[in-house]
Amino acid sequence: MTEKYAPYKTIFEKSEGILRAAEAIRLGVPEHVIYEMVKEGELVREARGVYRLAESEMPSDPDLVQVSLLVPKAVICLISALYFYELTTQIPHSVYVALPQNTPRPRLKYPPLEVFWVKNSLHSVGVDVHVLDGLKVKIYNREKTVADCFKFRNRVGEDVALEALKDYVRQPKVDVHKLLEYAKVNRVEKLMTPYLKSLL
Repeated sequence: MTEKYAPYKTIFEKSEGILRAAEAIRLGVPEHVIYEMVKEGELVREARGVYRLAESEMPSDPDLVQVSLLVPKAVICLISALYFYELTTQIPHSVYVALPQNTPRPRLKYPPLEVFWVKNSLHSVGVDVHVLDGLKVKIYNREKTVADCFKFRNRVGEDVALEALKDYVRQPKVDVHKLLEYAKVNRVEKLMTPYLKSLL
């Protein structure tokens, strides 16, 4: 029974075992075959519109991987990025994402999203691409993330921003110049500098 699915499984394998349905169809997997493979236990439905080969490993960061698959414009930010970089004791209960202004709110039932709309000119500033489970995930770099926490302190909490700054300074490879550049972009340089001076 499984032999007839072999060419379709190969398509999934080339994408680290996980694909959006639309992408799988574009690559040559007929829609009805996706449903058959789920029924046969060949595929696992990870989320609405996301399917994973049953024999492939569970993603280590499934929520971040799913969001990057389902919301291609999303950049992981704020508390989710802090958690990724080990700059917070907070455990995010939603995935924090930045989207360009005027982008419609993604219709995702899971994972829950905390959406921040940012100016189009700033959306791609400070983005690093991390490969998680073989898939590219866009996450703001550490310095941009800390500066963003000060910018959005009313939404994430000033204590979270201060904790992130303290933890950042303790980590190896601190780049104060880069940090202040992002603080300037976010117009929080005057706010952040006294805290930074007290920590250095």
